Amino acid sequence: MGIHADPSARTSPPPATPTRLVPLDSLPPPPFAPPPSHLTNLTTPTQLATRTRKQGGAFRRKLVIVGDGACGKTSLLSVFSMGEFPREYTPTIFENYVAEIRLDGKAVQLALWDTAGQEEYERLRPLSYSKSHVILIAFALDTPDSLDNVSVKWIEEVRELCGPHIPVLLVGLKMDLRDEAMRSGGGAQGRFVTTEQGRQMATQIGARSYHECSALLNSGVDETFEAATRAAMLVRGAGAGAGGSHSLHAHGEDDEREKRRRRDKDEGAGGGACGCVIL
Repeated sequence: MGIHADPSARTSPPPATPTRLVPLDSLPPPPFAPPPSHLTNLTTPTQLATRTRKQGGAFRRKLVIVGDGACGKTSLLSVFSMGEFPREYTPTIFENYVAEIRLDGKAVQLALWDTAGQEEYERLRPLSYSKSHVILIAFALDTPDSLDNVSVKWIEEVRELCGPHIPVLLVGLKMDLRDEAMRSGGGAQGRFVTTEQGRQMATQIGARSYHECSALLNSGVDETFEAATRAAMLVRGAGAGAGGSHSLHAHGEDDEREKRRRRDKDEGAGGGACGCVIL
């Protein structure tokens, strides 16, 4: 005895939904691809390795930020890498972040090294400079003394440990405090560093550029790191600082010196000479 379905219980199939074509450029990017903006999310080392494989490799650059304690360095890095402004101040000893960004269509893994500005950590801070590609020297726009220390202390330390050619950018932080004082008519002159004073200091120390930011308002942050990344991309080799060496594409004399050294070495080897240089 067979089983028969009741004809009255049958239902008609739902009408077919017509296919709608969607342009590829209107689709969201896949989860592993950074969006087309300067800032992407903070990633763990595992995620970073996975994304690098899927993207076919990325440029790796190291950025170190230095400056007086409590001038706003950690807040700047936190807002850029995580989109979060720290609500409580905690003195930094060492803090590292990794941000994946895209610059002119190229994937860049930017290692961000936060450092302690306090004197008690001066023996440890030089360890952060190793193999760096670009340096941010930061000061607080509401603390003129922190600007003075840029020329008295920070640029001297950077040049001593990283050499004369590593790109340096000067950045004034806490811009919102100065702007608020100017709007309220509280008399910002003398109590705050002006933009012109910042530019003069940047020229004095040989910085590539000068920037002002408000981490609290996320104003000027992306522009600062875009400029820093562009400067870092000009550095080739392992980077600067203890244990590293670097050169800039802009320094043709370094390239010529290296070519002459190799040519002299090759000529010495081919002509039976020892290839030694007597000093």
